[in-house]
Amino acid sequence: MNYSCAVISVANIGAARKFYEDLFGLEVFQDYGRNVAFTCGFALQQDFDWLVGISKDSVLNKSNNMELCFEEKDFDSFLDKLKKYPSIELLGDVFEHSWGQRVVRFYDLDGHIVEVGEDMKMVVNRFLASGMTMEEVSIRMDVSIEDLAKLLDG
Repeated sequence: MNYSCAVISVANIGAARKFYEDLFGLEVFQDYGRNVAFTCGFALQQDFDWLVGISKDSVLNKSNNMELCFEEKDFDSFLDKLKKYPSIELLGDVFEHSWGQRVVRFYDLDGHIVEVGEDMKMVVNRFLASGMTMEEVSIRMDVSIEDLAKLLDG
C-alpha cells in the first residue's frame, strides 16, 4: 500500500489554489475543476460533502483538529511574504520550540490550521554557525548526533 495524499475541503477552489500557489509556491500536478492536486501530495476539494457523501452541515470550519505543516529554508523571508496577507488570522506570534525551530501558525482561507516552520536543517546549521558543537546541538535539540548527521546529509 502507498500513501496517496491529503485532501482538504475548500469553499472556493480558485481562491484556495491561488492562495497555496502564491504563498507557498506549490505547483499544480492535476486540476480537475473542483479538485486540484499539488506535486507535493496535497489536494484541495470544493464540494467536499459531495465527494465523501456527507451532509454539507457536517463539514466544519475551524475544527482545530489537524494542521498542515510546511518547512521553509528562508523563514524570515516567508514571514515578510505572510505580511502581504493582512486578512490571515494568526494563531499567536512566531514561536520558538524548545528544540530551536521557529514556527508560525495561522488559518488558511477555509479555517485549516497551517504551520510554517523553519527548515530543520537550517536550525542545525544556525546552531553550528553560532559556534555550538554537534554534541551541544544534540543536547539542545534533544536529538542524537546520528539523526542530526542524517538530517544534514539528506
